Amino acid sequence: MATLFDERPKEAASEETDPALIGRVAIKATSRLLAAWGIKDDAAARLAGAGSVRTWQRMKHESWSGEVSQDQLTRMSALVGLYQALHVYFGKDLADDWVTLENNGPLFGGAAPVDVMLEDGIPAIIRVRDYLDALRGGL
Repeated sequence: MATLFDERPKEAASEETDPALIGRVAIKATSRLLAAWGIKDDAAARLAGAGSVRTWQRMKHESWSGEVSQDQLTRMSALVGLYQALHVYFGKDLADDWVTLENNGPLFGGAAPVDVMLEDGIPAIIRVRDYLDALRGGL
């Protein structure tokens, strides 16, 4: 019987830690969730830390061979966590609209969460994710 401590085959371990594969998966997930939220490429590029709209557009194509930086992975990971928290807490319909709706919550002051995240970057993305985790009882 296998246990949690069994050694994995080397090919599986190396595939799981392949930075190029991790980057491609992160970009694909982020691209899909930003599309579900209705975020246009200019804002999507800023949220993903792509630097420019053109770079973000290139990143989304499977033929892109660039590397995803630690900053970009952090942003994408936080956005995926935020997407998951929204779907757990609100359900599909409101979850995909929530980030673009004006919000009177303590973090937002009447602004849409996406605007706060665009203005303050990674710290705001993480604060919004933590806020949702707290709402659903995760903290």
